[in-house]
Amino acid sequence: MTHIRSLGFFICFFAWSVIMNLAFLPFLPFDRRWIVLGQRIWTKGIIFLLRNICDLRLEIRGREHLPKGAAIVACKHQSAFETMVFHEITDDPAVILKKELLNIPVYGWYCRKTKMIAVDRKGHAAALKSMLAQAQEAIEDERPIIIFPEGTRSPLDQDLPFQPGIAALYTKLQQPVTPVALNTGLFWPRRSFFCRPGVMVIEFLPPIEPGLDRKLFMKELKTRIEEKTESLVAEGREKFLS
Repeated sequence: MTHIRSLGFFICFFAWSVIMNLAFLPFLPFDRRWIVLGQRIWTKGIIFLLRNICDLRLEIRGREHLPKGAAIVACKHQSAFETMVFHEITDDPAVILKKELLNIPVYGWYCRKTKMIAVDRKGHAAALKSMLAQAQEAIEDERPIIIFPEGTRSPLDQDLPFQPGIAALYTKLQQPVTPVALNTGLFWPRRSFFCRPGVMVIEFLPPIEPGLDRKLFMKELKTRIEEKTESLVAEGREKFLS
């Protein structure tokens, strides 16, 4: 039954995505806020489909730590879901993504219009400089920056190193960094067309204030995210067995 529900969800997911992509094309020449609205509606629809087809619900914890306006949010990355959900739970996010995504027709146009922060992974120092310039613009526009410090989706229970980009943002922008832990990989695994029923938990943790030494910051960020993520994954597994 779970496989049938998953198939039904992904059929509806792709159909909904096509509908939304086409529906907002006429708004591309106008104010970018129209496309931001479209991204939010699209995400709401995905959450609705997950809940009603897969019996997979979303729980947000630590909302008191959810930043408003200019901020840096560093999120664990286990599934495709967290690349979407921030359009719903934050206002006008600037998501750091790989530059190749801008070449995807329609989707890439929307990313450009909403000023997502595109990074050339092969660009090294020049790429880092470009990322910081785009991030500074986002902060000046009072937008939260969303970064996945591992740089890619991590397999469940695998500890990937954090990339230096998050440390550069923390040092250069002098903004608090809000760590985010989650257990999404339990329910929507990476590179998988399979969704388990249950509750995906995304938890915002207390922010790390600016001013720490670079190495100390990286250690503190990784410890907070990984320890809480391990706890959330264990909690989710216990519910599977109960």
